[in-house]
Amino acid sequence: MKITTIILAAGKGTRMRSELPKILHKIANRPLLQHVYDMSRQLDYNTIKIVYGHGADLVRDTLKDLDAAWIEQKQQLGTGHAVQQVSDQITDTDTVLILYGDVPLLKLSTVKALIANVNDKSLALLTVNLNDPTGYGRIVRDASGLVTKIVEQKDASASEQLIREGNTGIMAVQGEKLKKWLHLLTNNNAQGEYYLTDAIELAVADGMTIITNQPKSADEVLGVNNRIQLSHLERVYQREQADLLMEQGVTLMDPARFDLRGTIEQLGIDIIVDVNVIIEGKNSIGNNVKIGANTHIKNSIISDNVEILANCIIDNAVIGEGSKVGPYARLRPETVLAENVHIGNFVEIKKSSVAAASKINHLSYIGDATVGSHVNIGAGTITCNYDGANKFRTIIEDGAFIGSDTQLVAPVTIGKNATIGAGSTITRNSPENQLTLSRVKQVSITGWQRPVKQEKS
Repeated sequence: MKITTIILAAGKGTRMRSELPKILHKIANRPLLQHVYDMSRQLDYNTIKIVYGHGADLVRDTLKDLDAAWIEQKQQLGTGHAVQQVSDQITDTDTVLILYGDVPLLKLSTVKALIANVNDKSLALLTVNLNDPTGYGRIVRDASGLVTKIVEQKDASASEQLIREGNTGIMAVQGEKLKKWLHLLTNNNAQGEYYLTDAIELAVADGMTIITNQPKSADEVLGVNNRIQLSHLERVYQREQADLLMEQGVTLMDPARFDLRGTIEQLGIDIIVDVNVIIEGKNSIGNNVKIGANTHIKNSIISDNVEILANCIIDNAVIGEGSKVGPYARLRPETVLAENVHIGNFVEIKKSSVAAASKINHLSYIGDATVGSHVNIGAGTITCNYDGANKFRTIIEDGAFIGSDTQLVAPVTIGKNATIGAGSTITRNSPENQLTLSRVKQVSITGWQRPVKQEKS
């Protein structure tokens, strides 16, 4: 069975009170429309068509990598009108699935169950029972329980408004039949719009049976119309991710204070994650890893037995087995730590490799550097890698000891087992197995008097 998925994404989203089109607002750092697209991409034999409108150029530019046909709805005249824009691209024998770009948490299993109910005598409709269905079209059934029509809120009678079964707008139907009903839609209603929901009554008139499904949770089919709803669905999504990780053996100290804004491609066991941790992009986390509170990890590889202490930023970095990082450390892109490396508090590393068993424990900046194994870099060390126009590399060979408050002015090489005296500024290569230092002679001046503040007259 071939599927044509039509994602309606043309609305402005006035209640968001934003210049950004509604479908570009984000959950887990992905646009709402991206969530819908990603789910629908998992359907077999599926062609995706996106009907867009408000903020057309920005929407297309932001989501230009989506493998979909884009159809612009230049006038927003209702959901029926939106689907009409795609009518000439619908194949008669395809199953047409209608989705919405602002309903981001719909599950693939729900969609598959819906599609399974489509045949030449039935239309599949996703409905939801709500305690307060205000704003939803109501599902009207006859005495035998068969769906006869959908009535929009503004067109519903007092008795119809008491109905708790609401229309999600999500449906699936054979292409040939949908095209027929699209041509019969009118805008004789309170909104003066062409409602796709009117296709239900037309289908019933043609002798079709309306088969309804419901999601496991109403949150699956909730749309985003304002910031409150966006915030609610963010927390729903994050709790789902947290539950999935805990089911796989991850300990989350507080699941309500954890955000996964990407994926963990490789996930070990016995991982402990403290509160307020954010994991973003594509990551790998090994066995027996501990991640401290308030840590942000992005596009990184964390090997087995690593401990990341509180308040660290790990961005596009690799941390080798048994290493310890933090607290308050920042690993910037292209940082690679080998096994058993120690990176301490207020250390920043950028575009550098640090070999096995080396230590950079305090208040240092290491940029554009190659650090060997068993190196000890003292507090306050800086690799001066930038001359204002170009960047240069520092090489620190195995076993070197760099004293505190040292500046290594690149390009420079510190030889194997070399020692750099504290407080030095090194501008030339330092030979291996020797002490190198650059200090002015210390002088004490006798008879010197400390200045005294003058009293104002």
